[in-house]
Amino acid sequence: MAQMGYDVVVVGSGIAGLSFALEVAQKGYSVAIITKKNRADSNTNYAQGGIACVTSKGDAFDLHIKDTLDAGDGLNDESVARKIVEEAPACIEELIQFGVQFSQEQNGSFSLGQEGGHSQRRILHANDVTGKVIESALLDSVAKLKNIEVLEHFFAIDLITLKKNFPEHYSKHNEVLGLYALDTNKGEVKTFAAKVILIATGGIGQAYQFTTNPDIATGDGIAMAYRAGVGISNMEFVQFHPTALYTKDDDRFLISEAIRGEGAILRDMEGNSFMPKYDTRGDLASRDIVARAIDLEMKQSGSKHVWLDITHESEDYLKKRFPHIFETLLQRGINMAKDYIPVVPAAHYLCGGIVTNISAETELPGLYACGEAACTGLHGANRLASNSLLEAVVMARRGARSVIDYLKRYQDDSMPLPSWVSGDIQDSDERVVLSHNWEELKQTMWDYVGIVRSTKRLQRAKTRIQNLSNEINEYYWDFKVEPKLLELRNLTQVALLVIECAMQRKESRGLHYTLDYLEKLEDAKPSYIIKPEEKEICASK
Repeated sequence: MAQMGYDVVVVGSGIAGLSFALEVAQKGYSVAIITKKNRADSNTNYAQGGIACVTSKGDAFDLHIKDTLDAGDGLNDESVARKIVEEAPACIEELIQFGVQFSQEQNGSFSLGQEGGHSQRRILHANDVTGKVIESALLDSVAKLKNIEVLEHFFAIDLITLKKNFPEHYSKHNEVLGLYALDTNKGEVKTFAAKVILIATGGIGQAYQFTTNPDIATGDGIAMAYRAGVGISNMEFVQFHPTALYTKDDDRFLISEAIRGEGAILRDMEGNSFMPKYDTRGDLASRDIVARAIDLEMKQSGSKHVWLDITHESEDYLKKRFPHIFETLLQRGINMAKDYIPVVPAAHYLCGGIVTNISAETELPGLYACGEAACTGLHGANRLASNSLLEAVVMARRGARSVIDYLKRYQDDSMPLPSWVSGDIQDSDERVVLSHNWEELKQTMWDYVGIVRSTKRLQRAKTRIQNLSNEINEYYWDFKVEPKLLELRNLTQVALLVIECAMQRKESRGLHYTLDYLEKLEDAKPSYIIKPEEKEICASK
């Protein structure tokens, strides 16, 4: 089958991927956006709180930077934080030009929320569906450009690189040449040739039993980059959102931190406020502190959840400020104006990922990464609330401008890429293996690599997940690829990366809290992993 060729292929259709694609396409380059589900399925679409940006007279860049560094617990790259924070207003203006309408006060100024870790009100939002509003506006803008093609139900499998796929031409210079992607509607693997590939695939929430993330958050881009030999960093810093709705099943609906920003109080099962015991900021402490406090309260009392109380606000106000949350809770029999909300922590956001510089460039020429899949140094050991959408849009803009310069210098001596070879392998008749392994993976990560860790727990998790990985890789080579198999292959890989990074860190810092190393080291260093060299070189399966 003939290969599909583009200047740029973007993997992922959230705020990072869409913003990047728009910026590059406006310069006339051909762009394909591939997404494994529908184009609107992304972590961005589920973001409730908003996007942090200095816009008010009482705020300042230095204050936002300080809050970011305080939350990051000594592991942030301050120069990266400064660039992202200072470039935020220009990026907000671009979003507005693309049609994003942020909530406003009656005088026309932005309605600014406040969330944990922020010293000022600086969260721009569209009520409590900010991500959905941004996603919709960006998709509308993408649809207007003829040189952007959106390919739904295409699952990126692996990168094609000079070193891996053309070893006879490889000396010391490596570069990305394209990727293989499964057309899930047709069951065919197709070859994409590209001068540049951007990974914007989001996080890894589905590695855990309880998560606020959608089903698509399976760490695909991070696993793909790792297999291509790109460095991965700070994977141990998995942020658990303190307040997800407690239900008797595994569903965890996010209860935005903005609710605590409006004065909601966390209470134990007896109705007592407990956060002042753990931090002078009380209920507005950073997420790592709040999540650990809730976890400890639940373990000490034996309760399955704690309460979130915002009953001091009127029903009219809550319906206007949090319409989506109010309606969702009401459908479950909870009137947040009258009832306490049962909440628990859930896996929410990854602060590590594919190592990039401030221009979104990875160690592999032609490969870029943005958003939650990337590790820029902004978040350090813990993300400040609502800095995620901010990082995604600023880094997409920076990355796009770097790509435009890269494409101007690009020497096109491309060669036909090898087609995917499946051989004589058959459709699987043992899919039950996938579901059992998936359940074991999620349970193991939740039990042993969660909010509180220990060396023994990490070792147990590594042994169990390595066994799962061996089984899944054997399955991968024996049967035709399908989405669930590819997702599980990626999830086991990123789970092992989380564990390996956690075992590197002999201290408790930010989101990584271990009973064996309760103190922080004086010298904070990022964790780092790169795939060992492989003896065997192969084109595809």
